[in-house]
Parts: sequence; structure tokens; C-alpha cells
Amino acid sequence: MTPEEHEYQEGEKLIQLFAELFYDRYQTRLVRGGEEPLYLPASMTGDDHQIIFARGYFTSALHELAHWCVAGEKRRELEDFGYWYLPDGRSAAQQRAFEKVEVRPQAFEQCFTLASGRKFHISADNLSGEPGDTRNFERQVHRLTYQLLFEDQLQGRARILFDAICQTWNNPFPDWQEEARQELSEKLKPLVAGGYDRSLA
Repeated sequence: MTPEEHEYQEGEKLIQLFAELFYDRYQTRLVRGGEEPLYLPASMTGDDHQIIFARGYFTSALHELAHWCVAGEKRRELEDFGYWYLPDGRSAAQQRAFEKVEVRPQAFEQCFTLASGRKFHISADNLSGEPGDTRNFERQVHRLTYQLLFEDQLQGRARILFDAICQTWNNPFPDWQEEARQELSEKLKPLVAGGYDRSLA
């Protein structure tokens, strides 16, 4: 199997899993899309709500699912959950505004990524811009991920999806939780003012 075929199958497995978990209650489907990800409410599709992930990429699907898990009922009735997205090329000030709404989705995405047995990489999503100092953003994402996983803050749809990914990808949380705890602690060490944050010991 080629890497492309494997990636396609992983996407199909996630699409099916999401439908089994959530379609009956939320009438929402995960959909393989084109160049850009997009969320479309049923009022725009004439049928189901659609979480469209980019170019069949598994990581894009997890990221868009994370945004869906963050969005409340009212936002799920709006295109792209009602967020205004400024594309790549943002200034440092625009980047800080972007980061404010990305902390929780990327923390959820990190949980889902680890559940699937993959490595997570934070995305500033501003390759051609001037992102400035992103360390505070990274710290917030990793700190929230730690709280979600180890302080029982992963709840609701996100918890259901996390548990289901662990099961479907044969990657039970108890098997990797200590490794994840150590990795998150190591990532946070250089990002926390004054050195090691002992609350994570």
C-alpha cells in the first residue's frame, strides 16, 4: 500500500467513525474536500451539515473536527462557525488575534492526533507572514492539552470522539498516557517563564 492509499483509507475510516458517532443526533457529515477546509451548515447545503477537510489529509480532518467540537449550537448554524479567517500573510498583530481562537481547537486536535498514534505539530498557519513570537501560543496549546488529558477537562463531543479514535486505532489511552505526560511536560519547560512549571510534575 502506498502512503497515499494509506492516507485515503485513514480518512475513510475517520469519516465512517464520525458518522457512526454523531450523524443521528447532529445530522453532520465529515466530507473529503478540495484545496481549503470549510464548514457548511445545512441551511447552505440543503441537506446535512458538512465538515469539509482539505485534500483528503487526515491531519486536516482532525483539525476541522476539533473546530466542530469547540463550536456551540449557534455557531454550528453558521458558515465556518461564524469566524472571519484572514489567510496566510498575517502581520504579528493579526497573528495574535488568530491565535486567540486557535488555542482550544489545536489542543483538541493534539488530543485526537495522539489518540490516533500520530505526532502532533502546532500550526501557526502563517508561512508567508510575520508571525512574531509564537511561544505563548505554543505554551497555551500544550498547557490546555495537558489539562484536557490529565485534569479531566476533555468532555462532551470531544471526549466521545477521543475515546472512539483510541478504540478504532487500537491505541488505548492507558498505553501511552505516561509518555504523553512526559512529552507535554518537556515541551512546556522552555515555554514557561522562569523555567520548569512544577504544576506539571
